[in-house]
Parts: sequence; structure tokens; C-alpha cells
Amino acid sequence: MKAISWNVNGLRACVGKNFMEDFKKLDADIFCLQETKLQKDQIVIEPDGYYQYWNYADKKGYSGTAVFTKIRPLKVSYGIGIDEHDHEGRVITLEFEDYYFITVYTPNSKQQLERLEYRQHWEDDFRNYVCRLNKEKPVVFCGDLNVAHKEIDLKNPKTNHHNAGFTDEERNKMTELLDAGFIDTYRYFYPDEKDIYSWWSYRFKAREKNAGWRIDYFIVSEDFRDRLKDAKIHTDIMGSDHCPVELVYE
Repeated sequence: MKAISWNVNGLRACVGKNFMEDFKKLDADIFCLQETKLQKDQIVIEPDGYYQYWNYADKKGYSGTAVFTKIRPLKVSYGIGIDEHDHEGRVITLEFEDYYFITVYTPNSKQQLERLEYRQHWEDDFRNYVCRLNKEKPVVFCGDLNVAHKEIDLKNPKTNHHNAGFTDEERNKMTELLDAGFIDTYRYFYPDEKDIYSWWSYRFKAREKNAGWRIDYFIVSEDFRDRLKDAKIHTDIMGSDHCPVELVYE
């Protein structure tokens, strides 16, 4: 099984930058998108052989997630069952026979950290959600988690300390999540790999200089460890300020 996660930062714009060619080339069994920035019926994408599921934000042109899957799930749900969080199209959960698969777009704490307090509530509630599912069967979740966990996960940790995505609060919440029984799959395979990122600012020629952050993840339950085969970050694929990340598993 191959799964792909990609924050496309506006799917309509990404489609104009070879999205479908990249989609076909990656040939994933499950292909997840974040930050689609769409409302229903604003775009038609019908790749052969995929079931598709969309979660739209109430606010136009904002957030949103989607999943394309070759394997039909037993059940699909949207959000995490908490009204405070479920109006921004951030979560889709697919239930398969022996595991749950989730795509998530974690809220950004924003400039001046104006949304950091809300972000902390989100982190606790999302962690509780995946832990609850994990009691039933293993969980795989992926997406833009909007945090670089360790200093190795971004180019300039010292100058970015206390900036959104690298605050102590956000990093500690990521640690809490992993300590609750989950694995950062890229670091599982490549614990010491440096200078591999999944997001670059559009400013200051950041991608050209590889001044990036690793904020897109595949996270799995500890009970899923034996099924892991490989993880990749497709830094060569353009089309967004993020690149696709991949997990291969049995």
C-alpha cells in the first residue's frame, strides 16, 4: 500500500501546475489533500479507479481536505465530533477492516500567534480523538500538522523559535501526541536525515535555498509498526509551497 499526503494550497491553482500529472505519477492507493480551498462543485476531478471524499470549510476559499482511495472504506466520517472544530473542513476519517486512516489539516497559529490558544485546544481534542480510535484498531493519520517537531526539522531553528509552527507549546503538543503511542514514520526510517523539508515559504527564494520546514507527516499507532515499509518526501514535486509526503505499508 502506498499513501500520499499533500497540502496543495489551493487545488484549483495546483491543477494549473501539473497536479493531475503528479497524481498519476505518484500512483497512490490513498491520496490525501489539505488546504483545498474549495466549496462543493467548484472543481471536478475524477481519476479512474478512485472513490473520493471531501470536507469543505464553511468559509469560502479556506482550509478543506479531500481523500481519493482505491479501496472502498467501510465508513467515512467528517470532523472530530466537536462543533468548535468542525466548521473548517479539517478532518476526514476512513474506517477500513483493520485500521483507521485519517487526513488532517491542523490549524495554523498565525502571525503574532493570535490563534495559538485555540490551537492548544485543537491539539488536545484531536489527540483524544485518535487515541479513542486507537483503542478499537490501529490508526494511520497524515497531513499538514503545522509544526516542526525538532530542530532538525527546519533550516533555521534559532531564528524561528517562538514563531508559529516552532513554538515550545506546539512542539510540546507534538511530543504529547507521540508519547500517547504514535510514531513519526519519516523519523522512524530516517532519524538523523537533515535538510529534507516539506514546506518552503514563497518569500526570499526559500525553496531555491532549501530554507524549509518539515511540517507534513504520516503518523501511525505503535501497533502499526510492523507494517511499515518506507517513508518518502517528494521534494522534486512542485505545484504548491508544500511537497507530497509518502508512506508505504503492508
